[in-house]
Amino acid sequence: MACGGTRIESSNGTISEERVWETNGATGGGISGAFDLPSWQQDAQVDPSVNPPHGTGRGVPDVAGDADPATGYRVRVDGEDMVIGGTSAVAPLWAGLIALGNQKVGRPLGYLNPILYGSDAVRETFHDIADGSNGDYAARAGWDACTGLGTPAGKELLNALMS
Repeated sequence: MACGGTRIESSNGTISEERVWETNGATGGGISGAFDLPSWQQDAQVDPSVNPPHGTGRGVPDVAGDADPATGYRVRVDGEDMVIGGTSAVAPLWAGLIALGNQKVGRPLGYLNPILYGSDAVRETFHDIADGSNGDYAARAGWDACTGLGTPAGKELLNALMS
């Protein structure tokens, strides 16, 4: 599962805006010229690559999370409190969420990409990000090459994965 990044604006624990993390093309994402479009991404309306020969291959990312260091994760490192970000902070967020799901169901959830893309109930638990760009691709309704399917509503996603 590949992770993209967002920037969150919030007040009193409520998200007021979430958009592509686009500081200097920070979030990345795109369409592979080396890997074919996987079967589970066939209905995701993956755009053609901006690079020649403009084929439609494996689109990344699959999912996203808050990656902006200005709105990221409060951590303590060597006794110092700080806020960190990056898509390298989003990957452990997703790993933790999946670990909670594994614990809750008492077994590994397994390879999730076909489930994330193939289940309407699961896809409905994502916050679709449709604002911003990564420099080459623009966010839009549905899957996009900036934030994939979007960011998770964690509890709802776990409940949908368990059903």
